[in-house]
Amino acid sequence: MAGIKDYFALVKFAHTAFALPFALIGYTLGVKAAGFDPWTLVAVLACMVFARNAAMGFNRVVDRRFDAKNPRTATREIPSGKIGVRAGRWFVVLNSVAFIAVTAVFNPLTLALSPVVLLVVLGYSYTKRFTALCHLVLGLGLAIAPSAAYIAVTGTLAPAPVGLSVLVLTWVSGFDIIYALQDTGFDRSERLHSIPAALGVRGALRVSELLHVVTVVMVAVVGAQFGNGPLYWIGATVFLGLLLYQHLIVRPDDLSRIGAMFGLTNGLASIAYAFFVILGLVLV
Repeated sequence: MAGIKDYFALVKFAHTAFALPFALIGYTLGVKAAGFDPWTLVAVLACMVFARNAAMGFNRVVDRRFDAKNPRTATREIPSGKIGVRAGRWFVVLNSVAFIAVTAVFNPLTLALSPVVLLVVLGYSYTKRFTALCHLVLGLGLAIAPSAAYIAVTGTLAPAPVGLSVLVLTWVSGFDIIYALQDTGFDRSERLHSIPAALGVRGALRVSELLHVVTVVMVAVVGAQFGNGPLYWIGATVFLGLLLYQHLIVRPDDLSRIGAMFGLTNGLASIAYAFFVILGLVLV
């Protein structure tokens, strides 16, 4: 019988470090506009957990046959038998219902948008079957976080969280393309779509670089929107430094550094950026 550790591994809980810090920035922006309520913060965190659990669980269920064939993913919980397919499906259903239920405590707009959010974050899992733009759909799923958190607090939307969402979209899409380089050969053999499978290693790296150039621009745009001084730019410098580091350590003839360390680098970038941005917002 599957234990708690198996479900934590199933959803790669540590990867919440990608989107959660940006959700907290969106939440902080909302608090500055509408005031602080501790229960709203608890509910925002719960929504993040439930939505991620549903998305990752769904991905593992629908991709189980591909995961079983791929040596890199064959040991994952469902293909290895640690978690049954039926249990995985129930995990997705329960987390999806919990997500929608929690959105109802905020305001009518969050509840109305909750099925749309689930459509994006769950629907991503099917996109590799028909489009190489799957990386952008993954980026969109995470990019929802800051704007959704702002809407949860205020019931409205504003330019600043939208700018953050565009930043996250290009950042996540860019590093997911690099991460997908590990499966280029497998994707081609299984007729799965991805930028690396379509363009090769060098072409994929160029697309990732272009997306991250847009990320750099959005970091500057968001900084101008916030106008909260040196703390923002300290966080931005750390974030962009780690972004540059990714591109320096991954070369067309050497993909050996893509893996757990690559995820850690992006997680640290997100956390550092959010820490200084939120500190600057609080102190202003």
